[in-house]
Amino acid sequence: MSKYWHVINIGIQSTLVYRVNFLVRALFGLVPLFALILLWRAIYEGAKGPDVGGYQLSEVITYYLMVNVVVALTAVTEDDWQIAADIRDGRISQFLLKPIDYLKYRLCLFAAGRMVYTAAALVPMGVFLWFQRDHLQAPASAGHFAAFGLALALTALLQFFISFTMALLAFWVLEVATFIFILFAFEYVAGGHLFPLDMLPPTLLKVLHLTPFPYMLYFPVRVYLGRVEGAELWQGLGIQAFWVLATLGLARWVWSRGLRHYSAVGG
Repeated sequence: MSKYWHVINIGIQSTLVYRVNFLVRALFGLVPLFALILLWRAIYEGAKGPDVGGYQLSEVITYYLMVNVVVALTAVTEDDWQIAADIRDGRISQFLLKPIDYLKYRLCLFAAGRMVYTAAALVPMGVFLWFQRDHLQAPASAGHFAAFGLALALTALLQFFISFTMALLAFWVLEVATFIFILFAFEYVAGGHLFPLDMLPPTLLKVLHLTPFPYMLYFPVRVYLGRVEGAELWQGLGIQAFWVLATLGLARWVWSRGLRHYSAVGG
């Protein structure tokens, strides 16, 4: 394990070079969030009742605030592009000759990147949350907050394993950008980034729950809001853990298949 701690250390040092870029990205990432909050306030002003789709205004604002917190802590940024570039440019060969697991190596770099990005985004996000404190709800309970932390960890792993698998398509195609953008579009809509998924028709919501996308964003935010309790909470965490193991197995399988097609020329 010492070599992977060393990878995390190197990853943090390398990522710190881009700390200003992360700060600017986090700062300007709050602009669409502010626009969404203004939009929902206008919707509630014109609504006939105090709630829309079963959500009070403070719940909706808290939902979007926590969505941005989850994204800051778990989203994959450049990892998939870097993995695809390693395969395409032949740099993956060095890992095949050393006693190091490439998936674990990339997971360590992903963790290092998330730590630096979270530290850079802490100030602008904290200031924004403070200005929205009148509508920001606290966790439903200490138990829900603990479950939210567990769901966050599973969300990060799920996002990474899916992105890792998509990047491995570089073993067969020269450019994986199209596949990555398609995945991002599905995740953005079916993951609950645009709006809470329980505002959708029940049939469509059931179909979405057969996919891993709701467990990449929507589920942990619902846990924070206290909208998942008891047996449903444990069932949701179990399903999320299942998708993590399933995508890990898929990533391992695609990796082994891809190595059979891999060839590198030059030195």
